[in-house]
Parts: sequence; C-alpha cells; structure tokens
Amino acid sequence: MLKFFKYLAITEGISAILLFFFAMPMKYIFDNPIFVKHIGMAHGVLFTAYIVVATILKFSQKWNFLKYLEICVASIPPFGTFYIEKKYLKNA
Repeated sequence: MLKFFKYLAITEGISAILLFFFAMPMKYIFDNPIFVKHIGMAHGVLFTAYIVVATILKFSQKWNFLKYLEICVASIPPFGTFYIEKKYLKNA
C-alpha cells in the first residue's frame, strides 16, 4: 500500500503542477478553458484519492496525528507531495 501511495503522491503532484502552471495560464491568458476542465478533473480525483489513501495508511501504519496532518497539508501546494515522497516514502 505504501508503494501505491508513493506513486499516487507523485502523480497527484504532477497533476497539480500541470493544473497550476499549464492549464490555468491557458485559461486566463489565452482564454482556452478546456485544459482546466480535463486536468482539473484528473487532479480532483487524484487529490481525493491521495487524502483517502493517506487516511487508510494513518491507521494501518499507525502514523501519529502530526505526521498525518503534514502529509495531508502537503497535498495543497504544488511540489508538496514530492516533499512527502522524499521524506516518508523514499524506501517504499
């Protein structure tokens, strides 16, 4: 499950970067919202899956609340999940 979470974290991070640095500029600078629709949907699904799997792992891995909170909060800013992958999931 940790290995799956590692790949999920990387994929969620990539989707956030694509959303913030490609799709949103395409929408607001070039008036082309189609990328936000598709990339935004993928990012939303991946974000939700990340939080759900983190919650499952909190109980199965017996993470303390601060570690769990750090892992969940890191999913909000771009590049945050890459930090989590390096800090906690490197050897998964």
